Amino acid sequence: MSRRQTLEALSGLLLVLFVAMLSATVVSTALPQIIGALKGSQSQYTWVVTATLLVSTASTPIWGKLADLYDKKLLLEIGIVIFTVASLVSGFAQNTGQLIAARAVQGLGLGALQILVQIVMASMISPRDRGRYYGYLGAVMAVATVGGPLLGGLIVDASWLGWRWCFFIGVPFAVVAFGLLHKTLHLPTVRRGGVKIDYWGALLIAAGVSLLLLWITFVGESFAWVSWESFTMAGAGVVLLAAAVWVEARVAEPVVPLDIIARRNTALSIVASLAVGMAMFGGAVFLGQYFQIGRGYSPTEAGLLTIPMMVGVLGSSTIIGRLTTKTARVKPYIVFGTVVLTAGFAALSVIDHATPLPYVAFGMLLVGIGVGASMQNLVLVVQNSVPLKEVGAASGAVTFFRSLGGTIGVSVLGAVLANHVATNITRGLERLGIQGGGAGGDLDIAALPAPVREIVRAAYGDATGHIFLISAGIAVVGIVAALALKPVVLRDALDLPADTAPEAATAPETAPETVPAPRPADDPKEAGVTPSGR
Repeated sequence: MSRRQTLEALSGLLLVLFVAMLSATVVSTALPQIIGALKGSQSQYTWVVTATLLVSTASTPIWGKLADLYDKKLLLEIGIVIFTVASLVSGFAQNTGQLIAARAVQGLGLGALQILVQIVMASMISPRDRGRYYGYLGAVMAVATVGGPLLGGLIVDASWLGWRWCFFIGVPFAVVAFGLLHKTLHLPTVRRGGVKIDYWGALLIAAGVSLLLLWITFVGESFAWVSWESFTMAGAGVVLLAAAVWVEARVAEPVVPLDIIARRNTALSIVASLAVGMAMFGGAVFLGQYFQIGRGYSPTEAGLLTIPMMVGVLGSSTIIGRLTTKTARVKPYIVFGTVVLTAGFAALSVIDHATPLPYVAFGMLLVGIGVGASMQNLVLVVQNSVPLKEVGAASGAVTFFRSLGGTIGVSVLGAVLANHVATNITRGLERLGIQGGGAGGDLDIAALPAPVREIVRAAYGDATGHIFLISAGIAVVGIVAALALKPVVLRDALDLPADTAPEAATAPETAPETVPAPRPADDPKEAGVTPSGR
């Protein structure tokens, strides 16, 4: 592909990824209106978001493995079609059951797009140049994630649009991206003979992850932590995943190759990605709720107040991406990102319903900078450590666990928030002489009596800090993982030399920047590396 074709294809890739990632959070500020219009319940409120993240998480490694076996362009186009059709169905939903089902199918398309876009870029651009372009990619993903609440608020507050346009808005852009990619994306189709799809592994992974996430969503609300329902769901999920590991260790073409995940940099990148995933999704969802319910702002105002996070993500992703390409080093920026991310969560852990907005903005800015500096560089570390034929599976594994972190973040942090809110509301009502009371489950805060409304707002505002304290603790694990990463020097070639082990791409942190990156060659010595003996 020429440079012009590459840039044209890249614009299509970034456009469709932006629309897909936006769909995960655009409903966050619109959910009270959506659930109210469809006469839904409080449990269904969470599932409009969780259903998409759940299916997206479970399907990501499957799409990544399929990309190693079949035509990447065709798979990408299939993903766009699935996403577009599901978006239309979501917009026309007549009840919450239909909406949740359509959002689950939309998650299948989202899982395809968020991993296939990265894989296609890896097939077009060398790792050395990929740092710059991945900076743009990271900015698009993160801005779409934290910008979703703003767009959702604007759509809901516009009387001439309405909440259904939260789903319709991305359809024309997805169609444009499809046409652009169909015309400009030209990748060689590599068909390997004798390939067998690991259906059992895919089924067991999807079932095990889904069951555990369902358990996380309902435990503590629909049933107790220590109960037969809890033991049944959690135990069955663990058994299914153990069976998946057994299958993956024995099949010829595993969906998630265990030998790739077991490598040092891949394993550590996965750990760090869990923290980043929680920052992206959990931060966007619960900060929007904090501003609306805890502080009393409108959906549009709540979206505008999240701009500091968007600024941090956009600026950090772009600048760090360019520095990564210039220096050919990744680890320093990942360490920097995880440290700043932790500091941001720590700052937000002390907020309540009366915290000055400049302080909240400062904490969000730090979180945004941390996400932008670390998110895509974690994928880049893994891609630089594996041969081209394993890029799909390796990228899929990291993206899978990042999505898993986001899904667990929304579920677990949501449960913690609900528990603190219920406790705070009960105490507040008791001070007013009201026993029991169900105000905590009423999403229409404006309809409550003034004294009760203030109690509910304070309960949400004060409880939000607790969930960010948990996030800060998890982010510390990300720092440890980032520090333990083996330093890498980004190579110029698309693939590793044939006789070079993945670890050969690593280099001491003190290596001079002028060291030439390895290029493919028949003789490993000509590529500037020595055989590993593998």
